[in-house]
Amino acid sequence: MTVIRYEPWGLVNRLQKDMDRLFGAPLSTATDSGAWLPPVDIHEDAQQFLLHVDVPGVDPKAVEISTEQGVLTIRGQRAESTQQEGTGYRRVERTKGEFQRRFSLPETADTQNIRAKAANGVLEIAIPKLAQLQPQRVTVEAA
Repeated sequence: MTVIRYEPWGLVNRLQKDMDRLFGAPLSTATDSGAWLPPVDIHEDAQQFLLHVDVPGVDPKAVEISTEQGVLTIRGQRAESTQQEGTGYRRVERTKGEFQRRFSLPETADTQNIRAKAANGVLEIAIPKLAQLQPQRVTVEAA
C-alpha cells in the first residue's frame, strides 16, 4: 500500500502559517483552517496492515475511524490547551484543532475486523488481510 501525498503549495502554506504565528493573527483564513496532519507509519506483513499514527495530546475518545468504499478515514481533534499569561515570553509550536487522514485500502483488507488501540500518544490500527483463495484444480472424470 503506497501512500503519496502531493502538496504543491506546501511551502507557501507553511510560510503563511509562520507569518500568522509571528504577527499573532491570521492574515487570511483561506490557507489556515487550523487543521493539522499527524504523521503515519504503515507496515504490511503476511497477515495484516499496521498503521501507527502519532497523535500526542489527543484523547482517544476524540478519534473516529471509519471505512467506506475501500477508504479508511481517521478523524480527530486536539483540544486547545490552557495557556497561562504572565511575564516573560510565550512560544506555541504545537498545532491544535481538527485533523483528518484518508487511505485507500487494497481489496485484500478485511474492513469488518479492524482493531485500534491508543497508547503513549500513538494510535495503532491493525487491518487484517482476507484469506486469499487458492486456485483449485478440478479433475475431469471419464464417462
